[in-house]
Amino acid sequence: MNTKLLSPRALSVIDQYLHFKVGRAVCSVPYFNNKTARVRNALAVNVGKGSPKEIFDEVQTILTKNHVDQMTIADDSLKKMLVDHNIGIDCSAFAFYTLNAESEEQGKGTLERHIKPIKSNGLISRMFFALNPVKNIGVSTFVNDKNSKIISLSETKPGDIITMLSTVNDHERNHILVVHQVEYQNFNATKIHYSHAVAYPEDGLYGTGIKQGAIDVADATKSLTEQVWRENGTVEGAARIFGRAKSSKTELRRLKAFA
Repeated sequence: MNTKLLSPRALSVIDQYLHFKVGRAVCSVPYFNNKTARVRNALAVNVGKGSPKEIFDEVQTILTKNHVDQMTIADDSLKKMLVDHNIGIDCSAFAFYTLNAESEEQGKGTLERHIKPIKSNGLISRMFFALNPVKNIGVSTFVNDKNSKIISLSETKPGDIITMLSTVNDHERNHILVVHQVEYQNFNATKIHYSHAVAYPEDGLYGTGIKQGAIDVADATKSLTEQVWRENGTVEGAARIFGRAKSSKTELRRLKAFA
């Protein structure tokens, strides 16, 4: 049995969202649904597209403006501050920043160099894409055959993505998970560990954020939704994401940047 992980730099990006720290306070950066908010011309942090550094800088601005010493902030107060100021991360931006770190660490340059726009046909559209790639790269961009390809379960490696395209109704959003660790036996993937930014109904207003889980590959010849999914160490904990996977067009993909 052996294990492969994303680069330390990419894992650090995940950790900075999962354990976002200001002063002594630590919390998971909340999930942000920019489709619901419909905020135009806002800062990246206010439309679910901020990097950990951008989110940290915005929190510092808020604290300074309100004359609050960061060392006095508690965990729950930090989470409430982020939510109340519409600061969060959506699933595609979380994937972008994580995989961008991996791309740079592999010496491939920034991720946007390898991502082709799927809707930017005109010169102005392409310019906006180049200027704000993270705001213009969504799940549909990642999943497009121009940018990624379907792979088999047995060949999974860190940096691969699990994409879910909604096929039932438009209130269920497309979603993406990043594979950050894979366990192998006899050179075949046996356990796939993933991270994602998500909000479950039971999370309430302040319980959303970065979650991690694992998929036990019982039979690599079968589909992802025929494997055993767990979050918080239990099958029950993965019920929401597994249900979404079953109701969506769910695929295991590899970005062409990492092919």
